[in-house]
Amino acid sequence: MKTLSKRKMALFATGQFGWALLSGVISSWLVFFYQPDVTSEASIKTLFIPQGLAILGIITIIGAITAVGRIFDAVTDPWIASLSDRCTSKHGRRIPFLRGAALPLALSTVLVFFAPVNNTSWLNALWLFVFIIIYYLAITAYCTPYNALIAELGHTSEERLNISTAISLTFFLGTAVGYQASAIWGIFEPSMGRIPAIRLTFVIFAVIAFVCMLVPAFTIKESDYVVVKPTTGNAISSLIKTYKNKNFRIFVGSDILYWIALTMFQTGLPFFVNSLLGLDVAMSGLYFIVMSVLSVVFYIPVNMISRKTGKKKLVLIAFAMFSLAYLFTTFFGEQMGIAPVIQGYILVAIAALPMAIFGILPQAMVADIAESDAKVSGENREGMFYAARTFAFKMGQSISMLIFTAVATIGVADGSGYRLIAGIACVFCILGGVTLFFYNEKQVNDIIRK
Repeated sequence: MKTLSKRKMALFATGQFGWALLSGVISSWLVFFYQPDVTSEASIKTLFIPQGLAILGIITIIGAITAVGRIFDAVTDPWIASLSDRCTSKHGRRIPFLRGAALPLALSTVLVFFAPVNNTSWLNALWLFVFIIIYYLAITAYCTPYNALIAELGHTSEERLNISTAISLTFFLGTAVGYQASAIWGIFEPSMGRIPAIRLTFVIFAVIAFVCMLVPAFTIKESDYVVVKPTTGNAISSLIKTYKNKNFRIFVGSDILYWIALTMFQTGLPFFVNSLLGLDVAMSGLYFIVMSVLSVVFYIPVNMISRKTGKKKLVLIAFAMFSLAYLFTTFFGEQMGIAPVIQGYILVAIAALPMAIFGILPQAMVADIAESDAKVSGENREGMFYAARTFAFKMGQSISMLIFTAVATIGVADGSGYRLIAGIACVFCILGGVTLFFYNEKQVNDIIRK
């Protein structure tokens, strides 16, 4: 089997840029577009779906749709993983999925924002629901096989760590570009209006993402790097076997709590900047760019230090720093006695290192667990391990969206709901760190060495 060259690693990581760009669009701008705050509503002018706590008096329309979408996404993860693990195509077990899912993913991302009625309508809510479901199915069909390749293309722990570092970089770049959407649609807005400008921006992003997602699908020959051994058994039996791994269960429990916190914070960032700091929403994109650039500075140190100290210690440090960042956000505003712009940059400084750590190490930890389990069980279920992880954290994201969209309706005038969201994210982050403390990294590494 060949070793993945740096050039091929870069081509593989390009696919991550593509889907991260589309994911960044949905995670950053979906709620902003369909459930804007008071300031944003004045500029968007059109409310496409009914607002407020419309379902049972406790859930918003956008909250329910996104939550159901993520639950559907989570449920389909094991199914897609099982199909991929059992795939017998001449192109390998993963590449056919990358080729088939790229176009539906790009199209559905764009169509999510093309509600057919230019007014508040339940038809728009139905449209959104349909294309959110298609979006989540498509991103699962691409990402689950893609992530499985991390463990398969990397033949040693060091190689897997390097691959994880490379795709972490392109993930942040893709997400950062997604955050810059407001700056780009601002160029088009004077000549065509806010809504058409937003839609044109997302079309441009989708085209770029589509091309990037096809790069690894057509430049990497899977059989050159992987001994393709399709597994047997159905999705349920494979998922059960995967969750029998104790260290994996602990890791997943920690990961769920992390993603609940991160999703609440990522979704809330434009609102924190706009409502709490009183800055233009475009500043959220600038902050994310600066934070991403600072994170990249830490990539090489994180990669090198983790080889000496292990991955677990650094991730625990990241949990502590993210908790501090979320807590700091709860105090955003004039009462801090610091210029609003500076408050944003302080947040960026605190969050940059943990972003680098979480961007690199969790993916590599899953790869290590999958390899250790394969050595014990004799079954190569890399796809299912990544699917089981995404199944769990997407359930966490569903919970997060329900919490966010409901709590955001509290104290709309003074932004108290957004402060409460940041505080809740801090609590979940602390719980995630406590859970990870019980992960036995030494046991996993010992099995791999033997």
